[in-house]
Parts: sequence; structure tokens; C-alpha cells
Amino acid sequence: MDFTFDARTEELRAGLLAFMDEHVHPAEQVADEQRAVLDSPWATPPVVEELKAEARRQGLWNLFLPDSAYGAGLTNLQYAPLAEIMGRSPQLAPTATNCAAPDTGNMEVLAQFGDERQRKQWLEPLLAGEIRSAFAMTEPDVASSDATNITTRIERDGDEYVITGRKWYISGAMHPDCRIFIVMGKTDPGGADVRRQQSMVLVPRGTPGVTITRAMRVFGYEDHYHGGHAEVVFDQARVPVSNLIGEEGGGFAIAQARLGPGRIHHCMRLIGMAERAIELMCRRAVSRDAFGKALAQQGVVQNWIADARVAVEQLRLLVLKTAWMMDTVGNRGAHTEIQAIKIATPRTVVGILDRAIQLYGAGGVSQDHPLAELYAAARTLMIADGPDEVHQRSLARREIKKYR
Repeated sequence: MDFTFDARTEELRAGLLAFMDEHVHPAEQVADEQRAVLDSPWATPPVVEELKAEARRQGLWNLFLPDSAYGAGLTNLQYAPLAEIMGRSPQLAPTATNCAAPDTGNMEVLAQFGDERQRKQWLEPLLAGEIRSAFAMTEPDVASSDATNITTRIERDGDEYVITGRKWYISGAMHPDCRIFIVMGKTDPGGADVRRQQSMVLVPRGTPGVTITRAMRVFGYEDHYHGGHAEVVFDQARVPVSNLIGEEGGGFAIAQARLGPGRIHHCMRLIGMAERAIELMCRRAVSRDAFGKALAQQGVVQNWIADARVAVEQLRLLVLKTAWMMDTVGNRGAHTEIQAIKIATPRTVVGILDRAIQLYGAGGVSQDHPLAELYAAARTLMIADGPDEVHQRSLARREIKKYR
């Protein structure tokens, strides 16, 4: 593969870097101050809408979608360095550019599997940044790392589906602008093929029987980046049969198609988080003295910074290789690489952030610096989209199979 960014990627990188320096980073403190006086911690600070308008004006919008009919038409390899830049400010930049999860995955699902009516009703306002969405798969009462365990029922009753179940850590559900849930449940719980028992349906937020019972925090944070997480109860919520996405029994396959790009997007942004951590470490190291000399002259600090740089360069190469493979041989052909980056990237970035926090001392765990919130986001990604151990198990079985 060629490591040189093409002309379009370089142009977008330059524009996005300038947008971050001129608009996003200066808005971080403003957004925190505005959130503090809003009625809801998940409401959108006014400065975010200003950022969205500016991003659209500059053409930095929907960069994640490879389908040029809906998004920028970039390949995964082209999008990788852009997502990394956004990862330096994960609370603002992805939302400002309409590249924030879970909306990105939901838009991909609607673009790939939705029918014309579904795309018109839900995809178009999502693409325009007018509404937000949620993805309801994980459940509190079963091991959701194995999606075949899901117990939520989607039962057909004439021209309607009746949804009953309880979900939690439903990303996006707390956002006031969340208008639609993509819900995964079982339409055929007794089916012989456990991967054909599930389906996905669209459930509007105001549907009778849909109740958000509580907000779920992440290490004490509301997680503004994902639009907040929630526990949601579906108590015989009814939607038209036409709200089915794809076909009955296709939910598991749709979930896998959705999660592959989502996993690499998370890893791309995590590299940006790590880069910001290195920058903050270096700034701290040259500005603080301890025991008669600058922290930058302390051997242990030098080791932390050097090791972080080596790790980030390794991760970036693996992520770029994975993006290139997804573009050239498809998501299935890049399955091993997707799992490899999902295992390696969060745990490595957690380690880098941990050292950065240590270097900042008490300030590192405070709200005065972004490190604690970045740590919470990175550590969560060792669980989200499949915990490390599940990916390790699958990857190991694939490796061992070669020798049987």
C-alpha cells in the first residue's frame, strides 16, 4: 500500500486541521460552560450548532460515508487520517462534522439496508444533522457480547410488530434530538439457526410503550460525545411492519455489517486521542520542575513519551492497513485485521492516557484537563462493540484453524 495521502485527502486534512485550531479547540471550554447552565446535561450547547454550521459551510460534513450518494464518498483509507484528527476533540469534532456515533452506524444501516421510505423519513434528516438517533442492542440481563443471547421479542401481530424487552447503555438515547431507535430483537426465538433469529426494526422515540427509565453514566461522565446512554424499556411498543429493516432474520447480519466500520472508526479516533495525550505530556514535561530539574529531563518521563510515540506509530500503521483491506477486499476479508485493531488500539491508548494522567498528577484526574474524560472514553471501548476477550477468542480460533 502507498502511505502517501492523495490530493483530496490532503485538502480535507488541511481544512479539518484549520477548523480544529480555529473553531473546535477554542470551543471546548465554551461548550463546558454552556452545558453547566442548560436544563439538561445532554442538551446541545449553542456553540455546537455554530460549529456544525461552519463545518457544513467548509464542506467538512458526513465525511464517514463511502457512498457518494449520501456522504463525501471517501474510502476508509481516505477517512482514517480525518477521523484521527477529529479524535483529538471527541466531545465536539465528530458531532460538529456529523460524524459522531451512533448516528454514523445508523446512517450506514439505513443507507445500505433501508428502503426508500425509511431513507426518506429517517436517513435524510440524519444526514442533514437535524435529528439524532440511537442503536438498541445491548441488554442488562444477558451477556450481550454474544448477540444471540438477546431476549427482546419482536412479535408480529397483523400489520404491526410488538416489541417487548429491556435495553441499556443505549447510545444517543438521552439526547433531546434523538427521534428514532434501531432496535434489535428476536422475531424467531426458536429458529434452528441462532444467527437468523434476530431482526431490526425502526421505533420512533414517541412510540407508546417506549420508556427511558434512567441515564447510564460512564465512569461518572454523561458521555456527551455519544449523546448520552440510557436504559430503555419497550413494553408492547407497536410499530408498522414496514418499519422492519431488511428482512426478518437479517438482524444479526446487519449488526455485523454495522459494527465493522464502527470499530475501525473508533480506532481511528483513538489514535487522535493518543496524539493529544502525547502533546499534553510534552507540554507538561517542559513546563514543570520536580526535584531540581524539568520533568522533561526525568528518565521515566522520557521513557513514557518515547514508548507512547512508538506505540502510536505502530497502531496507525495497523489501522491504515485495515482500512486499505476493507477498501480492497471488503469487511469480511479484513475480519482478522478489524479484530486486531479493536484489541490493540483501546488497550494501548488507555495505557498512554494513564501515563499522561500520572504526569499531570491531581490535575490529570480533574475537570481542568481533558485526560480523565479521554481515559473514560478509551477504557469503555475495551468493552463496547465487543469486549476484547470476544475478539481475542475469535481471532485465536481463526489462527489455530490454519494448523488443523
